[in-house]
Amino acid sequence: MRWWSILTAIIATGVVLTGLSGCSKAPDEDKTIELSYSVFFPPTHIQCQTAQAWAEEIGKRTNGKVKITLYPAGTLTKAPQCYEGVVNGVSDIGMSCFAYTRGRFPLLEGLDLPLGYPNGTVATRVATEMVQKHQPAEVADVHVLYVHAHGPGILASRKPVRKLEDLSGLKVRATGLSSKIVQSLGGTPLAMSQSETYEALQKGVVEATFCPIETLKGWKQGEVINHVTETSVIGYTTSMFVVMNKKAWDSLGTDLQKVFTDVSAEWVAKHGQAWDQADQEGAEFVKELQREVITLDQAEQQRWQAAVQPILDDYVAATGAKNLPGAEFLADLQKLIAEYSK
Repeated sequence: MRWWSILTAIIATGVVLTGLSGCSKAPDEDKTIELSYSVFFPPTHIQCQTAQAWAEEIGKRTNGKVKITLYPAGTLTKAPQCYEGVVNGVSDIGMSCFAYTRGRFPLLEGLDLPLGYPNGTVATRVATEMVQKHQPAEVADVHVLYVHAHGPGILASRKPVRKLEDLSGLKVRATGLSSKIVQSLGGTPLAMSQSETYEALQKGVVEATFCPIETLKGWKQGEVINHVTETSVIGYTTSMFVVMNKKAWDSLGTDLQKVFTDVSAEWVAKHGQAWDQADQEGAEFVKELQREVITLDQAEQQRWQAAVQPILDDYVAATGAKNLPGAEFLADLQKLIAEYSK
C-alpha cells in the first residue's frame, strides 16, 4: 500500500498549497498607482500649490496607494494641448483653460461670458455645478474631476475710465472673450501675453488691460497703470478644467474613485478661496501704490451691461446653430450666479 501513502501525501500537499494560494493577495494589490498631472501654472502660483495639495491629499487618503506627480508650467503638455494630452494619455490628469482651445468646447464657452461674477468662489462653484448638471458631450472623452475659475475681470488703465465714452478707441490688452468685451465697449483690443503686457503698458503700446485684479500684483502691472475701474457688473471669468484620462479613471476601482470624488468636491471651495486670496492681495497691492479705484454708478453699470448683451445673444445663436442648449445653459448660469452672490 506504499503507493496509496504516496498519493495521499501528494493530495495533502496540493491542498496546503491551494490554501496558501487562496490566502495570498492579488499580484498588483500592493503596487502603487503612479499618475502624472500636467498643470500649466508655474510652481509658485497659488493655483499650482492648491493642485499639489489636492494630489498630496489623494495620496494621504489612499494610504500611499496612489502617487500623483505634478508637472507644472506646461512641462509635460503646453496649456493649449493639455486637454488632448489627457484624452490621449500623455498625462493621466490635466489642468488648463477651456478657452485655450476656442471652438473645442462650444457649450462650456458660456461659463466665461461677462455675466457679473462677483468673485472666484462663486465662479468656481457655479462652473463645477454647471458641468455636473449638463454633462456636456464635449467633455465625454475624459472624466471631469472639477472646474475652477478666477474672480471678475477688471479694467486697469493709464488714464481714468469713468464712463463708456472714455473707452472709445482706447487700446486695451485683451485676448479671447475679453477681446469681444473690449470691442462691445468701444475700445480697441490688442492681443498679447501677460509677460508682454508690463512693457506694453509702460511704453504706451496699450493704454489699459482687462484682467483679474490679482494679475496687477502677480505680474507687477499695477506699477505701470494709474487707475482701476471696478467692472464686476460685467465680470467675466476664465474657467479651468481638472480632468482625468478615462482609462486611468476606470482602472482605479470604485473605492479609489470615491476618494478622488470626495477630495475633488472639497477642493472646489479651496480653489475658489485661493482665487479670492490672490485677488485680495492684488487689491492691497493697488492700494499700496495709491492707484485710483473707480466705481461705476448704477446708471453707468446698466450702460455697460447693455453694451455686452450682444455677446450673450451671439452665444445663444451660435450654440443653437449647433443644436446645443445654449439658451438653457445661459439661463442656468445667470440663476446660479444670482443665487450664490447673495
